[in-house]
Amino acid sequence: MQDKSTFMRMREDEREIRKTLIINAAMILFERMPFQDIGMRDIAAEAGVSAASIYRYFPSRDDLFAEALIRDIIIVEQRFEKRMEDQSASIEEFAVEVSDYLIDNEPTYQMMSYFMTKNDMEPQIISRFNTVSRYFLDLLDQVLMRAGARKEKVQVYSQAFFASLTGIIMAFRNYPGRSREEKRKQIHKLALLIAAVFRKGMDTV
Repeated sequence: MQDKSTFMRMREDEREIRKTLIINAAMILFERMPFQDIGMRDIAAEAGVSAASIYRYFPSRDDLFAEALIRDIIIVEQRFEKRMEDQSASIEEFAVEVSDYLIDNEPTYQMMSYFMTKNDMEPQIISRFNTVSRYFLDLLDQVLMRAGARKEKVQVYSQAFFASLTGIIMAFRNYPGRSREEKRKQIHKLALLIAAVFRKGMDTV
């Protein structure tokens, strides 16, 4: 019985290793190719596995991308949680830090943009993306409550702030005719404006 249990655990470990290998390959491709151009065969070639074997772990490309995004956001969440341990962390600092992360991390930005604009996702994919969004919103709840948001309204404020901030990033991150640093400065300026509006207006709405 013990041998069978050990064998099953080894099989599960092997499965997780292969899933991680495939996800890492996808993340590498996100740095090099437009998101919409990446297919399962491209990911398989990068991972050094057959395309057919990927479907043993991920039923569709969207399933793979959702899993990759969840794993990435968990890392982001841990980073922001450490930042939140500083009791002085402000809504303005949070806005700038989220902006910088999405500016500097192409895979995360591409995956979030894809799922935020795709309108024909399978229900299970929608559920997983909502889980990813909730990671950010839970942290944002804490930031906004520190800034004075009432507990009974904080979720609405968080959703509005998150939508405003990601909208700014999507509008200006790849804006033509400006350098990378010019775009970053513009995003920071608008992110801080949104933060100031929320800080001053949460008690009045």
